[in-house]
This record gives sequence, C-alpha cells and structure tokens, in this order.
Amino acid sequence: MTNSKKAVVLLSGGLDSATCVAMARDAGFEVYALSFSYGQRHSVELEAADRVAKHLGVVEHKTAVLDLRLFGGSALTADIDVPKDRNEETMEADIPVTYVPARNTIFLSFALAYAEVVGAKDIFIGVNALDYSGYPDCRPEFIKSFEETANLGTKAGVTEGERLRIQTPLIDMTKAQITTAGTRLGVDYAMTISCYDPDLSGAACGHCDSCLLRKKGFTEAGLADPTRYQA
Repeated sequence: MTNSKKAVVLLSGGLDSATCVAMARDAGFEVYALSFSYGQRHSVELEAADRVAKHLGVVEHKTAVLDLRLFGGSALTADIDVPKDRNEETMEADIPVTYVPARNTIFLSFALAYAEVVGAKDIFIGVNALDYSGYPDCRPEFIKSFEETANLGTKAGVTEGERLRIQTPLIDMTKAQITTAGTRLGVDYAMTISCYDPDLSGAACGHCDSCLLRKKGFTEAGLADPTRYQA
C-alpha cells in the first residue's frame, strides 16, 4: 500500500519553490524534491536547491539532467540578453524572452514519473499567477489540463482509486504573502536565488524581472531582503 502523504516537489532553488517545500512539509507530506540541470545560464540555482533541500529536511533530492540548449529559444538557454529594469506594465505586455518553451510541461512530466515510482499522489509546483511573470505554463488552466493528462496517461491514474493531484499553493498569492508564509515556516531565503542572470559566485543581478519581483515581495511584506546582490 502506497503512502498517500508522499509528495514530489519541484525545487529550482528559488524563493517560490523553497516555500512550496516548506508548505508541503507543513501539510504533513514526506517530500521528494526534484531539480533540473537543463542548460540554464543560472545553474548556480542548483547549488541553492541542494542547500534548501538539506535545510528543510526532504526525504530525497534528485536532479534530472537534460539539455534544453539543444532547442534554445530563451534568454535562459541561448545567447540572448536577459531583460533588465523593466516596470510591471512592460512585464505584463507580452510573454518575456526568459520563457523557456514548454519547460513546466517537461518538468511536470518528469515529476509525474518520479511520483509513480515513489508512490506519491501529489506533485507541488510553485507557479504563480498574481505577481505576473507572463508565462503561459504558470496559468491555472494549464495546471488543470496537465492534471487531467496525468490521470489519463499513467498506471497510477487509471488503476488506483485516488487521483493524482498537481498542487499549486502559491498560485493566488502575492510575493509579499509568499515571503511572509515561508518565513513563518522557517525558510531561510538567504539560501535561495531567483535571479535570471547571476554571476559565477551566485550574486543576483538585482535588475532582471525575477529580481525586481523578489525585491518587491520583501519590501511589501516588511521583511529584510537577505539576497546577495552584485556590487
């Protein structure tokens, strides 16, 4: 008999995914964390993911290796400049060049396979639809659709009584609410990195969309920003 309190949590090493790990544990799940080395320019996030996994006491932490540089098409996987110092109105105008084609579809598919192997019925992903990223694969409609696909296309989904669930606890939260919740649950955000263009030491640029939204979250929550920024 499988343990219904196991969960696979996608862990990038950023603020949102670290909060997801803490929320899953707080909800009573044994956490199996899954990270990805996919050719991203901000590979220092994998070191952050390892720190967070150890700090929050996950049962197991795996890193899947695949190379999305084969396709490119994103500032994170190709020689394309990361946008800097954009206001929120500009961020909301279109899908940004930091969008990695089909990334969450790929990541959730790997998480689904991992969940079947360990007997987990829940997958947590830190997508957010409020502090706008502009990514189509962060929308509730996409998550609902993938959950349906997961239950139609897996042994666990068609032969066992309990449905597989894609959990998105952050989807309707602001960055301020996320940082507040994570702080309450003991997340050390100094261990995380959200930057799209960090230097080799892991210092954040402070100017990309992700850095700006992260800064806004700490400011609005009235919390000190522990992020290490480039000089």
